[in-house]
Amino acid sequence: MLQKALVLIFVVASITGLTGCSNTANHYVYAALPAVNQIIAYREDPNSGVLTQIAGSPYSVGDGAHSLALHPSGKFLYAANPGQAGSAESDISLFTIATNGVLTEVFPRTSVAPNASLPQFLLMDPAGAFLYVANSGSNNISVFSISSSTGALTPVANSPFPIGASPLNMQLTPSGNFLFVSIPSLTSGLILGFSVNAGALTLVSQISTDGPNPNGLAIDPSGTHLYAANSGSNSISIFAVAASGSLTEVSGSPINGGFLVPVALILDPKAQFLYVANQGSNNVAAYSINSTTGLPDILTTSTTTGAFATESSPSFLVADPSGKYLFVGNQGSSAGIQAFSVSSGSLTALSTYGVGNTPSSIVVLGK
Repeated sequence: MLQKALVLIFVVASITGLTGCSNTANHYVYAALPAVNQIIAYREDPNSGVLTQIAGSPYSVGDGAHSLALHPSGKFLYAANPGQAGSAESDISLFTIATNGVLTEVFPRTSVAPNASLPQFLLMDPAGAFLYVANSGSNNISVFSISSSTGALTPVANSPFPIGASPLNMQLTPSGNFLFVSIPSLTSGLILGFSVNAGALTLVSQISTDGPNPNGLAIDPSGTHLYAANSGSNSISIFAVAASGSLTEVSGSPINGGFLVPVALILDPKAQFLYVANQGSNNVAAYSINSTTGLPDILTTSTTTGAFATESSPSFLVADPSGKYLFVGNQGSSAGIQAFSVSSGSLTALSTYGVGNTPSSIVVLGK
């Protein structure tokens, strides 16, 4: 069964992304394990990509913790706790992050109730001023302002904002001026575009995708193109983003690389390469991006199939801040985090780290 996974809440990782620069600073990897209400934490060697579990990890978190988000300052980590097995915790955990990567939860947790329930996805704005929460139980988006000193959350006026259906994913433009939310519909998916003003959302656009269940969303660093992975039609749609926030499908879209159930996307900061996690094909496809049209082409330096094998059910992707490594969250029987090295778009498998339970979100912090 397809498991919803946030398509990489990159946050800090996406600031520098897949740049290929050297880095000797400490990096930390955090993964949510909803079945056991835990966050597992690793120190990453920035020169080898090797992960070492931090002493005291895993850490307890709220019920069914599903999605993680990092503050750009590197001081705070947030977790969405929807609840599970009949419970409905519906709140957000806040953790402070020590210089050695150790997490300490700050209580009380912030509830999304009474007007929202089952928070599934978290998204941080580029400035770290607002946290966006997609609520699958109430079909809306909660928005909180963030205290820069304590990380505390305060609901913005008129939050939550209705979207009319259970959200599949959401992404912000790099400017933070527009939020795009994907939702299912009867025959295809929909992407809703909202303008953002001090965290408040106003609907400005709506467009159908080329197949149901657009689980994956990614926006290029210039904010000019949006990519959607349509899990129900095994395709990728490409849209041009206008200055008004409206979307227009690019000529030549959608593309179909012959892979099954694409669920997650990630672009490098220069928009040269696109990586797609194909849950049904157990691989990550690599594409080069046409700088004029934004259209992806299977990477010619990859394998003959245009994809790199993973463990079963790869479901989300996240980049190391140095750009030298890509981490894949697998939700199959292996229930692991797989590390790849990155070179000119090509991927080389390094190691797989079993976490014992299915991960649902990964974030990477560079300090």
